[in-house]
Order: sequence, then C-alpha cells, then structure tokens
Amino acid sequence: NGPGVPPWSLDSLTNVGMALTETTARMPGAVAVAEPERGGKAGDRLRYRQITFGELETHSNQIALGLIQLGISPGTRLALMVPPGISFVSYVFGLFKAGVVTILIDPGMGRKNMIRCLSEAEPEGIVGVTRAQLARTLFRKRFPRCRTNILVGPGFWPGCHAGRHFRQLDGTQFREIEQSREAPAAIIFTTGSTGPPKGVLYRHRIFLEQARQIRDHFQIQPGSVDVSG
Repeated sequence: NGPGVPPWSLDSLTNVGMALTETTARMPGAVAVAEPERGGKAGDRLRYRQITFGELETHSNQIALGLIQLGISPGTRLALMVPPGISFVSYVFGLFKAGVVTILIDPGMGRKNMIRCLSEAEPEGIVGVTRAQLARTLFRKRFPRCRTNILVGPGFWPGCHAGRHFRQLDGTQFREIEQSREAPAAIIFTTGSTGPPKGVLYRHRIFLEQARQIRDHFQIQPGSVDVSG
C-alpha cells in the first residue's frame, strides 16, 4: 500500500483529525501504529501489536460519534490521560474529529504540577484510564467542571461512561464537523524543566502546518516507519 501512493495533501483540511481520513483513503491496509506487547520474559524477542490506517480511522470515528452522542459539542475541553500507544492515538484523532479541545499533560512533570495544570485548564471532563479517574475523584474540588468523564479500558468507575462501548457504534455514521482552521484544537503543557509548566493553545492550523513541515523536512513518504518518543 505504500510505494506509488501520492503524498497526502493538507491544504484543503480544516480539522487535523481529518488528516487520518485523507491518509486512509490512500492506504487503508498499511500499518498506522505499532506498540510493543507487554508481559514477555526478559530476553524474549519484542512483539508488536499493530493497527492499520483503516482500523484506526474506524475506531476514531466511533469515538467521535460516541462523544457527540454524549452531548459533547465543539470547543468542549476534555483532558486526555491515556498511556502512549494505539488507544492513545485512537482517542487523539477521535477527540480532534469531534471538535474537542484536548488537554494534554506530560505525567513526567510530577503529580503536584499535573494536578495544578489540569485545574488551571478547567477541563469539562476526563478521558482516561482508571488511575486518571481515581485522581479526578480524589481531587474533585479542583475539577468542578468535570461532568462528562469517560473511562478508557476495562472495568467500571462511578460516574463514568465506558469508552469500550464506543466500539459498538457504526463509525460510518460520523460526519465531519465544519470548523475553521483557526478553531482551538488542544492545550498542551510544557514539561516545566526550565520553570513552571505553562499551557500553550494549539489551533488546527498549527497542527496541520507542523505536519506539513515535518513531512517535507524529513522527506517522509507513504510506507515510512518512524519512532515516536
């Protein structure tokens, strides 16, 4: 699916989440994300779990549709607290497609800074794994606006919608939300290594331009394999 596929164009896009749709149309069966499987013994050859662009597109559409059905409207601030991997990437694109302003925080900044930064960003919900929902519950007074919370992964948490149920939705029913390239896309906090962590607002235009510059500078072609750190 890689060789011979023309490079994707970002010029006509207004929502960075739709860049996935653009890529999927060109190479649906190509591997989009690979993450190492856990639980192997020391010395074992590392094995990877993979997801294709087509599968990633389907899942992100299901997430976007699920968010919309929960009443999430464009501009809603939701904090994403999921470990890096396939699930994280799926939710990033799903949140973008739904027009959500995604709050992203590096957990390496420490619990105190993380709670402070989250509180300053005033999220209207937490999309996260069990540990994230536990922290939200323990520090509930710091997050008075968190009314729509979504548990990612197995299990149950009081007051949370189960994200795994999004998988039952028909992702083909999702329709692109009309947005300006200037619409807010994310609030990303610095690590705080040189001072107090600060939140930076990213618009869809900024992400689209970053993607274009990275593609062109590193001459990334369809089928390329890159490591995300």
